[in-house]
Amino acid sequence: MGFVVTATLAGNAVGTKGMEPWEDDNGESRKAAIVLDAAGFPDVAGETVLIQAKGSTAPADFRAVAEDVRKAVLATGAVENVRTPYDAEEPAPISQDRRSALVTFDMKGEGKTAKERVQPVIDAVAGVQRGHPGLRIGQAGEASSGLLIGDVLGDDLVRAELLSIPLTFGILLAAFGALLAAVVPLVVAFTAYLGSIGLLALTSQFLHVDSATTNLMLLIGLAVGVDYSLFYIRREREERARGRGRERALEIAAATSGRAVLISGITVIVAMAGMFLTGNGIFMGFAQGTILVVLVAMVGSMTVLPAILSLIGDKIDARVVHGTVRKLTGRTWRRVLGGREGGGRVWNAILTAVLRRPIVSVLLAGGLLVGLSVPAFDLRTGEPGTADVQGSYPVMDTFRAIEEAFPGNKAPAAVVLKADDVTAPHVRKEVERFRELALGTGEIDPAFFGVSVNPDKTVAVLNLGLKGKGPSDETSEHAVRTLRERVVPPTVGLVAETYVYGSVAGVMDFNAQLGSTVPLVFTFVLLLAFVLLLASFRSLVAAVTAIVLNLLSVAAAYGVLVMVFQYGWGENLLNFESTGSIVSWLPLFLFVILFGLSMDYHVFILSRIREAFDRGMPTEQAVTHGIRTTAGVVSSAAFIMVGVFAIFGTMSLLSFKEMGIGLAAAILIDATIVRAVLLPATMKLLGEANWYLPRWLGWLPVLEHGAGDDDDEGPDEPDALPSERIPVTVG
Repeated sequence: MGFVVTATLAGNAVGTKGMEPWEDDNGESRKAAIVLDAAGFPDVAGETVLIQAKGSTAPADFRAVAEDVRKAVLATGAVENVRTPYDAEEPAPISQDRRSALVTFDMKGEGKTAKERVQPVIDAVAGVQRGHPGLRIGQAGEASSGLLIGDVLGDDLVRAELLSIPLTFGILLAAFGALLAAVVPLVVAFTAYLGSIGLLALTSQFLHVDSATTNLMLLIGLAVGVDYSLFYIRREREERARGRGRERALEIAAATSGRAVLISGITVIVAMAGMFLTGNGIFMGFAQGTILVVLVAMVGSMTVLPAILSLIGDKIDARVVHGTVRKLTGRTWRRVLGGREGGGRVWNAILTAVLRRPIVSVLLAGGLLVGLSVPAFDLRTGEPGTADVQGSYPVMDTFRAIEEAFPGNKAPAAVVLKADDVTAPHVRKEVERFRELALGTGEIDPAFFGVSVNPDKTVAVLNLGLKGKGPSDETSEHAVRTLRERVVPPTVGLVAETYVYGSVAGVMDFNAQLGSTVPLVFTFVLLLAFVLLLASFRSLVAAVTAIVLNLLSVAAAYGVLVMVFQYGWGENLLNFESTGSIVSWLPLFLFVILFGLSMDYHVFILSRIREAFDRGMPTEQAVTHGIRTTAGVVSSAAFIMVGVFAIFGTMSLLSFKEMGIGLAAAILIDATIVRAVLLPATMKLLGEANWYLPRWLGWLPVLEHGAGDDDDEGPDEPDALPSERIPVTVG
């Protein structure tokens, strides 16, 4: 507790350092963003008002309405640089069919805080709309969308956080039927989160983080903190039920579940560390935050938790669920999940059937996972753009209407020039040649061409609109390649340092960065996880099996994502509209997170199986014992994770919805099909080969998975023969 308080105070003192504007970009876009960040351009937020005719016939002109909009927004005192389509100099665009016109302006003051001042302007535009009911008049822009997304995302996150903790507490209470047993895991998880947030503030001074990092840390911290506490508490209570003294029960829990927590935590940290290899600022920040919260949760579960259990003693089992409620919840729950020592009726029935017909079980479960994985081969990534905010909101509806009326606005682009003097005659000459050549390609919308110069005239930005549907659209991407390869080099590229920038270019550079680093991330995570499992369980087969099963669950989760969000199955149920693609950052993110979290269950179950085998049980009996004794805690932990992640599947942002459903589906698949069916069936078929270790790997350290004395598993288990205690080795 002292550590948490100290870390929190230290973190609050220094504050978390957010990312610089250029740190979430990649490749050429990153270089352009660095130049723009240092150029000294005014930090302004641009806003646009759409004036659009309703029906099929347009009015003669929008001149009077545009003037009303100008007067209304200027009257707020919050805007400047108002432009209409009827200005003599630099007029705002009007559509080719003359049915839509734009009025543009800038918010006064710093752009990053403009959303705090934009509401009066939105109200003023709404007043103009009321005065012209025959037209559509709406506002959209950086400040207004920032206000909307901040409100929507803020409300969603608050709701998710408020629901996730009671949900977790309810599941724990139903599983244990005891108040303290339900509260302690939450305390450990939440204090781990608070402590890691304090540490993040300190480490972010060196590696900046995105604002979403703390939200991710809450998810992961709640998941692993509760998991580790459940592993530990369940084993300690199990030993107490067998008649162990308080201290001896804690010693056995430390020697068994404590070691499993250590192995699992290190494996999760290794998986999260893979995100450092992407070179992307957001992923690197995610890696930093998740590693810190897992590390603090792991250390807390191995130090603070035993101390709490020692202080509480048997009071942790004090029942608070009585009478009818207990009969309807606790007993039903235990029939499904199992009590302290049993696997529950459902688990026992499944396990009995699986071990009786292991080949059939592998074929059915494996076939189901492969079937779910097949759509993953059709996975397409993209950027949702304005579709990321699901639902009907005036600002987003206006954005979409502008994109429809002015196609070039869907894919804005910029060419950044850096020179000693970008206003020099020879540079201006090449800028004009650039404009002529760009428009001549037929891939540029002439309505959005403009030039901006910074105060010291060393940087210029050539703004233009690309034809196409925006990020991830082939037409828009081809236009970017045309600019970079055919238009820029023979014109402005001759007289200035140049970079093509914008939303389309940014997505292309991001995908290129991931394309070059994803194989490295996958190799790093899989290889180190394999080495850790090999060293921990001294079995080549067990390590390979764990990797294969985890990859199957991840592939199945990808398939579910494609079917739901790419094919649109379940749109009405989940209240979203498919964009035909998966947000580009999600596949790699899901792989790393899911691989790490799946290892929690696998390491815990395998530790219990190996413990029983090392104490003399035949493999089949050890598998049965391991699955049954871990069924309750694995199911409880899985229900908690699925519930918490599913809450994020109800959020308004499509990217968060995809993340929540993807995580929930993967954990559900992993904790049921993989751990309850494939794992025991595979281990039954492999038999003694599960513990195969080549002689040339005999130098690996021996880690005892038992508690250290012969009667720790109870009198009902057979004594081991010497040959049964030695891992199978083949030279």
